[in-house]
Amino acid sequence: MSITSATASELLAKMSSGEISSEEITLACLEEINRRDAGINAFLSVQQEAALEKAREVDQKRKSGKPLGKLAGIPVALKDNMCAEGVATTCASKMLENYIPPYDAHVVEQLKAADAILIGKTNQDEFAMGSSTENSAFKTTTNPWNTSHAAGGSSGGSAAAVAAGFSPLALGSDTGGSIRQPASFCSVVGLKPTYGRVSRYGLIAFASSLDQIGPFARDVRDAALILETIAGKDHRDTTSLDADVPEFTSNLEQPLQNLKVGYIEHLHEEGLHEDVKAATLQALDVYKSLGAELVPVTLPHAKYCVATYYIIAPSEASSNLARYDGVHYGYRSQSFKDKDMIDMYAASRGEAFGDEVKRRIMLGTYALSSGYYDAYYLKALKVRRLIRNDFEQAFQNVDIIASPVTPTPAFKIGELVDDPLAMYLADIFTTSANLSGIPGISIPAGMSKNNLPIGLQLLAPPLEEERLLRAARMFERETDWHLKRPQ
Repeated sequence: MSITSATASELLAKMSSGEISSEEITLACLEEINRRDAGINAFLSVQQEAALEKAREVDQKRKSGKPLGKLAGIPVALKDNMCAEGVATTCASKMLENYIPPYDAHVVEQLKAADAILIGKTNQDEFAMGSSTENSAFKTTTNPWNTSHAAGGSSGGSAAAVAAGFSPLALGSDTGGSIRQPASFCSVVGLKPTYGRVSRYGLIAFASSLDQIGPFARDVRDAALILETIAGKDHRDTTSLDADVPEFTSNLEQPLQNLKVGYIEHLHEEGLHEDVKAATLQALDVYKSLGAELVPVTLPHAKYCVATYYIIAPSEASSNLARYDGVHYGYRSQSFKDKDMIDMYAASRGEAFGDEVKRRIMLGTYALSSGYYDAYYLKALKVRRLIRNDFEQAFQNVDIIASPVTPTPAFKIGELVDDPLAMYLADIFTTSANLSGIPGISIPAGMSKNNLPIGLQLLAPPLEEERLLRAARMFERETDWHLKRPQ
């Protein structure tokens, strides 16, 4: 077992037995980053000295017999929209290029309390708006399986970091599929928890009613382990749920009895790649072989998910990003004329925001504007409620719902960047979970004929992450897709 291909659970066991130290693990990850990240571009910044110092501190703590946190000595990468005190947090935007937070996000506090090693900040689509990490203002992240293809987005850097062996664990944020889609493209596990399960305090907002932080990992057990660490009530986030956090790892190996797996017949088959369809059907056969009952389900309003999402999310983005005006927050232009404030606002935002962010701000501002609010935003909220009702109805008859994560394997870099509508349709299977607030997971489930990863998406009712993880682990035990690593 090489350090950079091992799971966090395996590394924890080896540190516990004294076979290896946190410093050795951290050094191996840093060496891999230094050697190979120039071709992947997973990281925007690497905290090399701070990470090694923390690793030595954890090793000393372990030797002295002091109590250790759940992730003691394990490197974790952070998507660059999560604040870490004293570390640049840019959202991959020129608007925040020089922003250094004076505080930690809630999840960063939790990781530090668990004695994790924060190894670096990962690349993303600017302000988490995108599905390919091509919208970063600084660099494009490539797919470790084939560097001519996209790593997915918006959390492409975090997914690529785990897949490439740079870090055993990472955090991302998921607003419409931004954890699950890159997890599928990079053949890692990516989990979007129930909305409110993980505090958003210190997460730089894109769409506040949709954003949720979640983990990337090499297997389901690791995803369960880090979710235990970051989940829970936080009084600083008014949407944080006051719900018990189970020990997700404790029952993980116990298969679900009388499992009913819902699947949607003939959903968007026109745009579904044949390799993705085949992998999804084979995954359903695995569940059937384990004794699960396959039950067709109907989600009548699923066809409206993308349209609904791309009204609600840009509307909230328009509101959230209004604060970046060169006065209150963010980059200030030096090239406006006559020291006029309106010109300064326009120049600052025009120079600092990328094309996709501008596009979504304009879409959202239009949808919220006088005369159009009822026709667009209000109507989208009503359809969102119908989408949630569909899931509530479906979960009365099934335990989980299985579907593809994306309609295709990873597309080539540059293939969709000039076609925003085609890029938006990459989210066709994932946006529903965000609109309805339910948990979803992507697990490795196959490879295309071109040797590109394919993921399987599982969805569960709100706060049923334990059920979701156990169902995912059932599949993982019967297959070896999660054991494969890019060359």
